[in-house]
Amino acid sequence: MTDSFGPVLPRGFYARPTTVVARELLGKILVHGAVAGRIVETEAYLDRDEQGRIDLAAHSAAGITSRTRVIFGPPGHAYVYLAYGIHECLNIVAEQDGLPGCVLIRALEPVAGLELMRARRPSAKNDGELANGPGKLTRAMGITRRDYGADVTSGELTVRDAAAFASEMVLETARIGITKCVDWQLRYLLQETL
Repeated sequence: MTDSFGPVLPRGFYARPTTVVARELLGKILVHGAVAGRIVETEAYLDRDEQGRIDLAAHSAAGITSRTRVIFGPPGHAYVYLAYGIHECLNIVAEQDGLPGCVLIRALEPVAGLELMRARRPSAKNDGELANGPGKLTRAMGITRRDYGADVTSGELTVRDAAAFASEMVLETARIGITKCVDWQLRYLLQETL
């Protein structure tokens, strides 16, 4: 079923500026085993912005730790962490090896494996609520901290290519759910999903 999606995105797709990767992941298909969803919302977490200011909302701002090590490594790997002691969140590492940057996958539109997603998220009132938040989507997709460091260019957790969206279809806003660098316009979403 999930083999019908486009080719897996290559590592070079992720070895670019985080903001570019965050925008261009919109519309792509995230696949994990038998389930898949179209990415409709992302957030970029940087090393520094264009003015050289450190992104204090990024986990990498604390430097290399056992938790953040993957963010400083090669692009195209999964950074999965526990938020608020409850929700696992999926990020994909961007930038060149050694330069921290990652993209939080905030929301998906389910496209395959809906029965399994519904079983994993029985509290969802409808299919639109299965993966409309970072913790909801990891639960629906079966993504856990066991996927930390997974190479998303091969294996069971991948991102597949799909048609790009015109820039006017992408809404850029401030990131949400953070307390630092709150005014940085690094959240991207497809306007059609509003």
